[in-house]
Amino acid sequence: MAHDMNRRRFLGTAAGSAAGFTILPRHVLGGAGFVGPNDKINLALIGCGTQGLREILPILTLPEVQVVAVCDPSKNAVAYVDWSKNGLREQVRRAMNKPTWREGMNEIPGGRDVLKEVVEMYYADKAPSGTYKGCASYADYRELLEKEKDVDSVKIMTPDHLHAYIAVAAMEKGKNVMTHKPIANRLAEARLAIETARKTKVGTHFSPASDGQLMSVLKNWVDDGAIGTLREIHNWSSRPFWPHYVKLPADKPPVPDGFEWDLWLGPSLDRPYHPNYTHAVFRGWYEFGGGPLADMGHYSLWPAFIQFGLDAPIMVESTPTHFCEVVDHVSGAIKNDYTFPVASTIRFKFAAKGNRPALDIFWYDGGIRPKTPEELEADNQEFESEGMMFVGDKGKILAGFRGENPRLIPESRMSEYRKAKGLPEPQARERRGGGGPDTAREMAWVNAFRGVKPSYGDFLLAGPICDMVNLGTISLRMGGKRLLWDEKTAKITNLPEANKYLVRECRKGWELKGLQS
Repeated sequence: MAHDMNRRRFLGTAAGSAAGFTILPRHVLGGAGFVGPNDKINLALIGCGTQGLREILPILTLPEVQVVAVCDPSKNAVAYVDWSKNGLREQVRRAMNKPTWREGMNEIPGGRDVLKEVVEMYYADKAPSGTYKGCASYADYRELLEKEKDVDSVKIMTPDHLHAYIAVAAMEKGKNVMTHKPIANRLAEARLAIETARKTKVGTHFSPASDGQLMSVLKNWVDDGAIGTLREIHNWSSRPFWPHYVKLPADKPPVPDGFEWDLWLGPSLDRPYHPNYTHAVFRGWYEFGGGPLADMGHYSLWPAFIQFGLDAPIMVESTPTHFCEVVDHVSGAIKNDYTFPVASTIRFKFAAKGNRPALDIFWYDGGIRPKTPEELEADNQEFESEGMMFVGDKGKILAGFRGENPRLIPESRMSEYRKAKGLPEPQARERRGGGGPDTAREMAWVNAFRGVKPSYGDFLLAGPICDMVNLGTISLRMGGKRLLWDEKTAKITNLPEANKYLVRECRKGWELKGLQS
């Protein structure tokens, strides 16, 4: 229990106590908005890859939060993949004010040892003694949840296939849960996680969620009849940003030292280790990831679900790309039920609700975009690499990837509407500077975990979008076939054989109670 003693000793000395771990009342410590040690959220980070490291940096600066434990099957920085060779290292250096951190080390930083080092380095810099050794470290999240009694909240940053398993285990122990996208890469697992949140009443937060304000202006224009009746929402992403594989790897390299492959697999069936499965590459595999839609669609489409009151789709169909190979002088398509296509389009049909008629959402990835509308051609413009377009029976609105900065097209239509409604000219949006937390976004989950009010990313709001994303995956796996979905019975009604993809074929001992493979 040495780490617990060191943790509490730091909390006491940081508050001004000269010795031991004396905890003083808030009114003695003083100051408006001061958060005393008893009020802090004791947070464990589960998933210490590059994104886990990137996202823990602003959290460390929050006075309401104390990071007390980290967990990852990978001990050291081995073969991590990121979006630049040195960018993450430089980001840590700036955040820690340590310009020579990891100098001479060429690998991209990651792993539980690195996260523990960064957490303790930050808190040591704030402690009067200049030292701090209060961050526990685990390879197995189950051990962390069992032993770390003072952890009240967890942040899940693992590969997608583990999200629901960790979230359900944590919530059943009464811990608040924040998870990255998706809540699960199987529809039934996502529904169980949401139901567990409902049952346990813990605080929850879905990281890619937003409060919908970026899309509120656009929604007002739709309600005002600016484009007539909304019929379609088009959303396109430049993802994937990872390699595409069409076959299982044939070679069997050794498991790196310090990497617990069995724990990384978790509920997935046994298979030999291969680096093509792990780190940032996992997202392209049906077993371990959720593809481009899960990666980015939660960000862009969450506000659309909230603003337009969408339930789960009633129909899904897709158009996946494929690869071919020549075998014995015969060319043919490669049958691939392992990985997401390198590019695809997916159509989701939503039933009418209240005063809103039925509408369709079209998703595009891999560089595919909608057909350029005449209104954009009239302005001699093209689509950006990522964006959204809202199509009504009397016009169109073009917007950024999350619905921000909307404008009617063509430009002449926007000018007329602005003049008729007395709208001001658009102002350039200022970008938030890096290095510190986005206070509003961070406080959404902080307040939820402290019982102040639910987050706008509460799990209880996530059911319809989780159904949508996972149904899109199933359509792709079925070669683009049309699926008819019954939200109440949680069944695909026209293709019974597709229902097997609602759940995971699970390894013995990892089963989630209430789910059957």
